[in-house]
Amino acid sequence: MFMNKFSTIQKKFSLNCNGRLFSLADPIVAGILNLTPDSFYDGGIYSNEKEILLKTEKMLTEGAAMIDIGAESSRPGAGQITELEEQKRLIPILQQIIKRFPETIISIDTYRSSTAKAAVENGASVINDISGGYMDKEMFRTIAAMKVPYILMHMLGTPLNMQKNPKYENVVIELSHFFSSRIKVLHELGVKDIIIDPGFGFGKSNEHNYQLLSGLGFFKISDVPIMVGLSRKSMIYKVLNITPSESLNGTTALNMIALLNGANILRVHDVKEAVEVVKLWKMVNQLSINS
Repeated sequence: MFMNKFSTIQKKFSLNCNGRLFSLADPIVAGILNLTPDSFYDGGIYSNEKEILLKTEKMLTEGAAMIDIGAESSRPGAGQITELEEQKRLIPILQQIIKRFPETIISIDTYRSSTAKAAVENGASVINDISGGYMDKEMFRTIAAMKVPYILMHMLGTPLNMQKNPKYENVVIELSHFFSSRIKVLHELGVKDIIIDPGFGFGKSNEHNYQLLSGLGFFKISDVPIMVGLSRKSMIYKVLNITPSESLNGTTALNMIALLNGANILRVHDVKEAVEVVKLWKMVNQLSINS
């Protein structure tokens, strides 16, 4: 047997989620639950409580280890909604999901510290911030006070302008510096559980996105788990000249590349297929380790 040069031995990370130890010894899948009317792929599909609970149940049954809930669209060109509207969409549904599925690890996709605080107070376990703490200066201090895991994502600009000719000298090196500096600030505030996300499609051209995917293993030097969100994005459907609804196969292919390059969490719309990718990755990885 030979050692596959793409295989990687995952570090056995774990997260403290509301007093429960959540293992990342093997890669996991986070299922996306959009409560927005205008997300690029599934906006407006889940418009009432029954549909939302059924979708949540389906993702959990298919093997999602985490549910990532967002109440404001971050698609390219999206404008902001008010803090009140975000929480009006989010908190009642969060309460119902926690009531129905009390053991579920819930991640909240928000850049607002007030929404993060309200969500954690209502049962959320993780905060997923697309802005890396830059759109709300209180976010880092709020995370430190609440002592919850924090997903630190990179975005160039805001959803409204992020795709207007993004430029980097070297996107991998620049994001590495970004993560290093932001992690340092978080550590100084006492935040221990940090996950990084390169932010595919958030202020990156297709070339930047594929450079990041190819160089994903470089971010392992940060010694924190890596989450990737590749699901049905334009870096897939624009290259293949198809639509988001036709992009599941491309998503699966890129998710496997991400795992081979060291990803710990796959954030996806299609849980069943992503869980199958993880199972196949584990088989390849185990055989490589034992060979």
